Amino acid sequence: MEDILTVYTASQYCRVSPKTIINWIDAGHIPAYKTVGGHRRIKREDLEAFMRKQGIPMPEEEQESGKKRILVVDDDPIIVETIVQALEEEEFDYEVISASDGFEAGLQVNHFKPHLLILDIMMPDIKGYDVCKKIKETEETKDTKIIVLSAYLDEEKFKKMKEYGADLCFSKPLPLPQLRQEVARLLGLST
Repeated sequence: MEDILTVYTASQYCRVSPKTIINWIDAGHIPAYKTVGGHRRIKREDLEAFMRKQGIPMPEEEQESGKKRILVVDDDPIIVETIVQALEEEEFDYEVISASDGFEAGLQVNHFKPHLLILDIMMPDIKGYDVCKKIKETEETKDTKIIVLSAYLDEEKFKKMKEYGADLCFSKPLPLPQLRQEVARLLGLST
């Protein structure tokens, strides 16, 4: 298990809801910090100390499950939070992380190895076309599904993104129910 946990991972570890973990953090029971993207992160040792103190049983070290990993890349923290929350509430138990710029996205693709990438193509330091192309050309990531988001998507850009390897394109503001449905479909979890 990782040494730095997301709220979701911590909730699985304690067998409580993510909201309960957030409440414990907000109440000062568990130390946590926020990433640049505004996501809470918890040191495993802090969580385990809290669990021991509260008498919460420790789970046996579980093997990494076959969870589908999703990386959300957008420089708008509100959009990121909305997408991450929508996907974390899904029945499929996705592991969702985010990146707020191209550099962080590159690191996360290499480290986290997402099954699916949700990418805003209009970010200051990122060229969506290049990202799609690079992911699809690299052996380890060529099977990664890519959903592109843009507030300025016309048919021509849509076609170009498809040529560079995007599986789907959505215009912002995005319809969350449709996004959830397409994510499940692309990951082979629904028809």
